[in-house]
Amino acid sequence: MNFKDSIAIVTGGASGLGEATVRNIVDKGGKAIILDLNDDRGKNLVEELGNNHVLYVKTNVAEEVDVNTAIDQAIEKFGRITAAINCAGISGPQKTFGRKGPFDLATFSNIVKVNLIGTFNVIRLVAEKMSQNEPNQNGERGVIINTSSAAAFEGQIGQAAYSASKGGVVGMTLPIARDLASYGIRVVTIAPGLFETPMLGKRSDEAKDALCSMVPFPKRLGLPSEYAHLVRSIIENPMLNGEVIRLDGALRMQPK
Repeated sequence: MNFKDSIAIVTGGASGLGEATVRNIVDKGGKAIILDLNDDRGKNLVEELGNNHVLYVKTNVAEEVDVNTAIDQAIEKFGRITAAINCAGISGPQKTFGRKGPFDLATFSNIVKVNLIGTFNVIRLVAEKMSQNEPNQNGERGVIINTSSAAAFEGQIGQAAYSASKGGVVGMTLPIARDLASYGIRVVTIAPGLFETPMLGKRSDEAKDALCSMVPFPKRLGLPSEYAHLVRSIIENPMLNGEVIRLDGALRMQPK
């Protein structure tokens, strides 16, 4: 699909990987709809990038009503949706059992609810609208890009909930791609390694240096703009479908 003509929903689009994706879409001439819970950052991005190019809708991705409302507003403003990039996610490190007792079940459930169920909620609802698009010359009607993590494959100590949620995103990529193939909708998942995002932003420089030392090459944290670059490549390459792409500098996570 033509990236510059993208009309893309971006969950978690007010910061980190999602914000970089929004900026890249708008910079190349597309339109972006930010689904996020951070009002200040969402509204500031609309003001900075322009109301004609960006829409912000406060959205809990795990709530059907919220996502339907955001999709309806997006279509009302921009006419259709051609892409959805799922970047919304949370973490909550905790050992299955440790000095503080068993892993808090409510925390585990909430991480899975946002990262896995929230991702699927957006996919299923946006796919319905994409199926109504006129196909392009390749028969495409839309592209859905999900965000997993290297933790889906090599979860570290304390990452049981996060790894479970991101592993679920990996596991549902191919069946959803097969479900939506007849509608001309592609589905691809990106599994980032260690990236410079708010999720890592609270760590000390010493801790970040230790993380960087784990990456074979390039020996640094990934840049959100590099994630956004891959999003563009996926949207533009019609043969990418049903695949999980690791974006991690050959990183394989150690236990801690």
